[in-house]
Amino acid sequence: MSTKFSSFDVANYLDSDEIIAAYLNEVLAEDDHDLLLSALDDIARARGMTEVADAAGVTRPGLYKALKPGAKTGFVTVRKLVNALGLRIMFVPNAPEISPRAAETKPRKPDRVRAAAAVAKPRRVVRRAKEI
Repeated sequence: MSTKFSSFDVANYLDSDEIIAAYLNEVLAEDDHDLLLSALDDIARARGMTEVADAAGVTRPGLYKALKPGAKTGFVTVRKLVNALGLRIMFVPNAPEISPRAAETKPRKPDRVRAAAAVAKPRRVVRRAKEI
């Protein structure tokens, strides 16, 4: 008995702006340039390459060339393409990463508490005897 596989094309499932945005966010989380170009190609195919190329102000062959894996597509082209797809690029701060060593250290006292503790401790004064 042989197993039959059907072809899968993600472009068939990219039918709403919310799904497209979620798809791109997941791809961006992978931090892979070629994967991003492949995802933009999927979205452009879902929306229609000719329409997307016209809206982005590039030729259809130029769009295929810009989205092929390994292409050195510039930010301006990506921005035009994203705008043509009805999306926008946003930047958010990274969540601070805590190193395992920093997590093991005991928490520091707030500055106010340390300052009050410093005032409460008597200072030790060392005086040298004068030579006669």
